[in-house]
Amino acid sequence: MILYGLPTCSDCNKARKALADAGHDVTFRDIRAAPMSAADWAPLLAEFGDNLVDRKSQAYRNLNAWMRESEAEAQLADQPALMARPVITDGTRWTLGWDTAAQAVWL
Repeated sequence: MILYGLPTCSDCNKARKALADAGHDVTFRDIRAAPMSAADWAPLLAEFGDNLVDRKSQAYRNLNAWMRESEAEAQLADQPALMARPVITDGTRWTLGWDTAAQAVWL
């Protein structure tokens, strides 16, 4: 199981702890410390599309107008912290966020 996120993200940390407590073997992928290639982003974008970009974040509001109008791929390649978090996958199932729906899938 892979959890994509940031070490400073409270939802990512809650998810990591809950998944580990539930007995899952979780690999954490820090999207800022270990930048993702276009090939790495492709399955996430295929699954979530534009929803992968957190448009409510301060990082998104800080983008210039040109970047805000660009495609999600370009936004995430330039600013990985724009990704809505966490993204969790076991290779066949995917979830975005750590709400009750995501928790129902994994716990």
